Amino acid sequence: MRPDDRLARRGGAVELLRVPAALFGAAARLRGALYDRGWLPVHELAVPVVCVGNLTAGGTGKTPMVAWLVGELSRRGRIVGLLSRGYGSGGVGTNDEALELARRFPDVPHVQDPDRPAGGQRLVELGVDVVVMDDGFQHRRLARELDLVLVDATRPWGLPRPPGGGAPVRAHLPRGLLREAPTALSRAAAVVITRSDQVEPAELAALREELVTTAPGLAVVEAVHAPAAWRVGDEERDPAGLSGVAVDLFSGIGNPDAFERTVRALGANVCEHRRFPDHHAYAPGDLDGLGSAGRTLLTTAKDAVKCTSPEVTVLEVAVRMERGGAVLEALLDALPDGPVASARRALHEGLHG
Repeated sequence: MRPDDRLARRGGAVELLRVPAALFGAAARLRGALYDRGWLPVHELAVPVVCVGNLTAGGTGKTPMVAWLVGELSRRGRIVGLLSRGYGSGGVGTNDEALELARRFPDVPHVQDPDRPAGGQRLVELGVDVVVMDDGFQHRRLARELDLVLVDATRPWGLPRPPGGGAPVRAHLPRGLLREAPTALSRAAAVVITRSDQVEPAELAALREELVTTAPGLAVVEAVHAPAAWRVGDEERDPAGLSGVAVDLFSGIGNPDAFERTVRALGANVCEHRRFPDHHAYAPGDLDGLGSAGRTLLTTAKDAVKCTSPEVTVLEVAVRMERGGAVLEALLDALPDGPVASARRALHEGLHG
């Protein structure tokens, strides 16, 4: 059983974790207060930083959002650099997110460093004029122009509903998956509700209302993770071609239920879904028995970069703004220039002067 499935259950010994969870929450509030009052140092880069983060430990769909930002900023003529901690990389700087982003954007420099200010400075020295920081909402040592926080509509506070129904557990680590209380959203420039198409309209409306009530004046954007293609090797096919296909799934991501719902929504017949912990390092034997009897072996792009089996088919997804996207467009348009962009702009104006 995955850790999040265990935590989703109510009652029993797991409730003993509420004591360390309360201590974790108190420590998070104290740390936040120290930063708010300027008592802990904050390092600034010479270029603007756009942070993509969340309140919970994993599972909100940050990598497709980072990819969307890279595309939007590049379209605006910015030289983008990617900054992340490198969780799950084993110290070699090549975790699953890095491998996936490198495949999508081979020319975009990506630095993984637990010391975000040092990593950001390396990107500045490489000549970027905007840094996109992945999973950095709680990493406040590095100043940023924008904080964009993702909230998964299917698991707003980290955990799924418990078996048998009822409200999901909402608690700090280690009892739940919250890194910070929802009131921390007051620091954000905008919240992006991801997978907004995977819940009922009434549930989505209630979540939006709760977010606005928690952080008055907060801009709320609704997005979906839309299937873009299914890929066999280097060949990409229309995702509609999965309709009626018998598939076996495997995934080691934060929210495997969302992946399965996306596949089912395409009309595929899901025969088995083998779920591994987030950032799982695949080993021989993990996929034994899957993809037999003519079934297609299907996984996510994040998992595919860690699996060398030639029989694996990949479902590519892309984030699409459904409501409030103009807010994000305006925020990106308003980003200040760093020295590289300023010099480029001055040269351009001089050539046309």
